[in-house]
Amino acid sequence: MTGARSLSRRGGDDGGAAALIRGAAAPIRMVHLGLGNFFRAHQAWYTEFAGGEPWGIAAFTGRSASLADTLRGQDGLYTLITRSAMDDRFEVIGSVAAAHPAADEASWLRYLASPDVEVVTLTITEAGYRSAGVGRVKVTPPTPLMTGPARLMTGPARLVAGLAARRRADGGPLTIVSCDNLPDNGAVTERAIAEAARHDPALASWIAETVSYVTTVVDRITPRPTAAEGALVIARTGFVDRAPVVTEPLTEWVLSGTFAAGRPAWDDAGALFTDDIEPFEQRKLWLLNGAHSLLAYTGSVRGHRTVAEAIADDLCRGWLEQWWTAAASHLNQPASELTAYRASLISRFENPRIEHLLAQIAADGSQKLPVRILPVLRAELDAGRLPGGAVQALAGWICHLRGDSRAAPVNDPRADEFGALAGGPMAEAVPRVLAALDPALDGSDDLVTAVTDAAAELERAANGPH
Repeated sequence: MTGARSLSRRGGDDGGAAALIRGAAAPIRMVHLGLGNFFRAHQAWYTEFAGGEPWGIAAFTGRSASLADTLRGQDGLYTLITRSAMDDRFEVIGSVAAAHPAADEASWLRYLASPDVEVVTLTITEAGYRSAGVGRVKVTPPTPLMTGPARLMTGPARLVAGLAARRRADGGPLTIVSCDNLPDNGAVTERAIAEAARHDPALASWIAETVSYVTTVVDRITPRPTAAEGALVIARTGFVDRAPVVTEPLTEWVLSGTFAAGRPAWDDAGALFTDDIEPFEQRKLWLLNGAHSLLAYTGSVRGHRTVAEAIADDLCRGWLEQWWTAAASHLNQPASELTAYRASLISRFENPRIEHLLAQIAADGSQKLPVRILPVLRAELDAGRLPGGAVQALAGWICHLRGDSRAAPVNDPRADEFGALAGGPMAEAVPRVLAALDPALDGSDDLVTAVTDAAAELERAANGPH
């Protein structure tokens, strides 16, 4: 993309004298897979405000082409609406130099082959790895007989196809930075790519020698925008934006690992680089993400629509506090820091102006619960305790799978499997679902009984008078 870029004024798309004019896009030195709202509120924001030499991003959608088409129509520019409890702040972000649909294989291979590109970031979510569990990645690797979009069926397969192009072009070292909510996400990505490349031992060896992986913790609540946000941008700034993003003021990015080539100066924008990421990772996965899953399932079954509504429900809030108490006991951080972190989460959850939909959080539970809830649950069971918050999270998820009247719609890569297991009498459904989620859970009679009772109570409340 060359020349000036613009967002047009209200009443026209001609980008004339009244438009917001930005300079030419920065040279593309970074590729992102998973173009979406969170990426634009997080990695693109950090890249926009990184110091030093500017980095342009070529971003690819995970599935749909519509967002890429929209962003291309406004030269990659979009408005970030940072929404506090009191007011909104509007910033035009220009770090996305090019936006492409998932099916644009030619551009994907061209960027990955280029020595100018030194970093690839990912937000493909837990389901994007097509795994049956963390560390057990199942992908269909690209083969010489696969052409066109068939080679790009999964995130790892797309990466391997790009790395093969880079090897052929002698493109040099590359760093892959996973920004997914998975423990040790850099290692998960590395294993997934190794699995997808095993059909070509020479390529697999080249990848192992040339590509480095960085593990990260990311945090910024980013609800899905609505049509109202576009109207708000026009009213407050005068500019037409068909792809604005809404986010909260707080943001966190912790990174650990070696960059094989260059990187943006993200630390100038507030990112933290550390040699020990595990404490940050567990705190975020268990206290923030685990809380979100608990509220998503129990809150929606109780008729709530947003996180703010669920946290205002005394029952949901009590279950949340139980969960946090159990999870915090297994975190290796000072109690004062954990108390402050929990207080900050409450403040964020209570923000009435962030419409964080429980249905959005509830997606992909079969992929999320094993990393958000089960590690603490196992540790508590090993200690002879039955954590009430974890019991409620599992009970709410099972009601969600059963399609209870007020539960969020099921959107899960294993929906058919778990939906079938969750049917029928609750006393039979619970052990089936728990055994499929983790075979070890079915062996705990106390847990099965507690989840069965909790799920039955949630279901009775959901199906009673509203």
